[in-house]
Amino acid sequence: MSENTAPNAGTAPEATPVEKRDFIRQIVREDLASGKHTAIKTRFPPEPNGYLHIGHAKSICLNFGIAGEFSGVCNLRFDDTNPAREDPEYVAAIQDDVRWLGFEWNELRHASDYFDAYYLGAQKLIRDGKAYVCDLSAEEVRAYRGSLTEPGRESPYRNRSVEENLDLFARMRAGEFADGSRTLRAKIDMASGNINLRDPAIYRIKHVEHQNTGNAWPIYPMYDYAHALGDALEGITHSLCTLEFEDHRPLYDWCVDNVDFANSPELTQPLVDKGLPREAAKPRQIEFSRLNINYTVMSKRKLMALVTENLVDGWDDPRMPTLQGLRRRGYSPAAMRLFAERVGISKQNSLIDFSVLEGALREDLDSAAARRMAVVEPLKFVLTNLAEGHEESLSFANHPKDESFGSRQVPFGRELWIEREDFAEVPPKGWKRLVPGGEIRLRGAGIARVDEVIKDDAGNVVELRGWLDPESRPGMEGANRKVKGTIHWVSAQHAVAAEIRLYDRLFSVENPDDEADGKTYRDYLNPESRKVVTGYVEPAAASAAPETSFQFERTGYFVADRYDHRADRPVFNRSVTLRDIWASK
Repeated sequence: MSENTAPNAGTAPEATPVEKRDFIRQIVREDLASGKHTAIKTRFPPEPNGYLHIGHAKSICLNFGIAGEFSGVCNLRFDDTNPAREDPEYVAAIQDDVRWLGFEWNELRHASDYFDAYYLGAQKLIRDGKAYVCDLSAEEVRAYRGSLTEPGRESPYRNRSVEENLDLFARMRAGEFADGSRTLRAKIDMASGNINLRDPAIYRIKHVEHQNTGNAWPIYPMYDYAHALGDALEGITHSLCTLEFEDHRPLYDWCVDNVDFANSPELTQPLVDKGLPREAAKPRQIEFSRLNINYTVMSKRKLMALVTENLVDGWDDPRMPTLQGLRRRGYSPAAMRLFAERVGISKQNSLIDFSVLEGALREDLDSAAARRMAVVEPLKFVLTNLAEGHEESLSFANHPKDESFGSRQVPFGRELWIEREDFAEVPPKGWKRLVPGGEIRLRGAGIARVDEVIKDDAGNVVELRGWLDPESRPGMEGANRKVKGTIHWVSAQHAVAAEIRLYDRLFSVENPDDEADGKTYRDYLNPESRKVVTGYVEPAAASAAPETSFQFERTGYFVADRYDHRADRPVFNRSVTLRDIWASK
């Protein structure tokens, strides 16, 4: 693969010389200048219940980027509080994704590292009269919660004594009760205009084995409770999250303030016992707009359905917006970081055009990818004035704009493969490629002419025969003769047959989430999103290592498939076309 992954500097790739400006970085600067913080600590906190997608890349770049820019650190923390949906497969993939993007975490943590501290924190809330065990079912809780215009009603179990609540909570911990039969709820305000503060559940009963703690816990903390306290326990200074958590911020602060790890060292003793540092602090939650891209779905539920219903070829299908899929498609870490930078950070939700993502990849690969010749839809072209078995080697630069890429030798012979679309018996207006009796420049080899068109019984063109001007090689006097265009080629004798996968956008409409006409995203799948053909590539492309990116001249940017590519059976995925083919649609 091209060396376009930026080097690590503790937590993040080397920062750009230009100082980045956005409202979050301004807050960080002010906090440092005021002395509120002497060091910055952030975290990237994924739930291990699926593969990361491009929206997560924005968050990764922000959290690790800010830590690196301000000489701080960033933790990777798995918020693994719902074992029924979590899997070690996702944990491994997430770590792989973060490192692929060019970042290294300060510490690897899990919410499950803190289960003992969370439990002690919940007992403290009960003792302080700020939490209670509730026997209402999930349906009853919803009925009691009220609406945006009506206050909620208090649970009939809200005024249980501290002693009874402690006893019931201990029995929940001991596994005495069935799933869903009881919850521990924070006692806040059932009349609050913020529904998140209407006595939210902070623990539920789930007799499910956990990937890290086994069957030690039949109860698990709710996300809002665990996430806030995890940030506090790790000493996170700035908790960065997307706008949908803005309404959750009062609950976030309530959990941090009322459990109060910073002033309750007895609650954090389990961390000390595990050898983890006691870093209790008061983090500040800051929200930013999530990443939305047209022609894409980002919902984990929908992405999961695409995989489980076999509508795509797995989580790493190159058409998927997952980081594993984008990587297999040929997107580079540098392109992903450039895209995140261009999208920027704001408080305003917006829809980003897919072309911005493709443009970032083109810009990166234009400078980072070596050039090769390949033919996707082959048509044989025989140069009859060359001797049978004619064989020679021509020198080509690996990159037209960067001499440091060096050069390579490309075999040339009497029989060539050219692109079928580079020949037309009846050319349209403005045609600048091959026609019967017309001349064309063969890239680096000279000027050629078509003299004969051979067809099969069905009238399809199967072969061209013609002539190569021996005095028209680059540097020769005959090379200056004016011809209409230049086409690429590969030697039929030496080229290697390759499986070429032509990928395009997975959905054919800008907003596949739109169900206004009774349709779902499944109805908008693009039937042209994947096409597999057999083409030919020059030997220097076939022998490349997996994940090596090239520009196939005049065709597009392609990558040797991460898993299937072999020198004797090359497989290339189209990463992106040379130009935006959707702009004219």
